[in-house]
Amino acid sequence: MTEPVERNRGVPPVPGILEVPFLRCAQRTFASQTSGELKVTQILKEKFPQAATIKVTDISGGCGSMYEIHIESEEFKDKRILQQHQMVNKALKEEIKEMHGLRIFTSVPKH
Repeated sequence: MTEPVERNRGVPPVPGILEVPFLRCAQRTFASQTSGELKVTQILKEKFPQAATIKVTDISGGCGSMYEIHIESEEFKDKRILQQHQMVNKALKEEIKEMHGLRIFTSVPKH
């Protein structure tokens, strides 16, 4: 016999589909950034002042354990992808210690 689970509020059950418990960590408002996203974004803005785009997304559902970062900057020009990623890792050295994972996407603006 299975234990009762909290119903996913507002989501009707689907026949034949096992209902899973609602993950509290996954609750977040995507219209605003989390404090972790804001912190990482601010650090990257300071370290990459020429960046045309910096986008930081908490992909752990708001828990702050895993981020996806997209940076478009002239500072990456003439550098290999590995070197670009090393630059980002260096900029976030202290923050990375608290993370479970990090996805980095870098590019140079097209003129």
